[in-house]
Amino acid sequence: MQINVKDAASGAIFILIAAWFAFETQELQVGTPLRMGPGFFPLLLAGVLALLGAIILVKGVLKGKRSEMTGVPWRGGFLILLAPIVFGFVVRGFAPLSIPPLGLVPAVALAILISSFASRRTTVFMAVTMTVLLTIFCLAVFQKLLGLPIPPFAGPLEWLNPYVDAAFAPFGAAWAALKSVFGG
Repeated sequence: MQINVKDAASGAIFILIAAWFAFETQELQVGTPLRMGPGFFPLLLAGVLALLGAIILVKGVLKGKRSEMTGVPWRGGFLILLAPIVFGFVVRGFAPLSIPPLGLVPAVALAILISSFASRRTTVFMAVTMTVLLTIFCLAVFQKLLGLPIPPFAGPLEWLNPYVDAAFAPFGAAWAALKSVFGG
């Protein structure tokens, strides 16, 4: 039997990360699917990650072509770790460097742009396209639909908020319908 070491190791790492997340949610109230507690979504994501890890692990053990581990993709790891740090500094600001809070749109856009270059195959056009589309999606879902209390733009960019509101105004009835369906 040949084992694909890359797949088996990836699956095992996913399972370990999922177990860690599940363990960390023990102190949080889970609730029910209709009345979700703060631990519901992290526990659900941990379950999905564990399931994916198990599938990848089994595939690597049972159906794998022999494959050895190669070098560590340091660039990808660094950029993936840098993206949420930049997100936090941009959305909340960072006083020691005189960075004011800039809002959800710049934070999401920068995080997506940085993380998109983790792959060596990403072109500038693909990164910019992905950044624009995913930023619009995140703004629509988190700020407009779910009502995340982070303004689209803050600080020196706050003057852009009326334009965001005007851009989403035609979708007002759709937002209301979606909020009523999801209990908002």
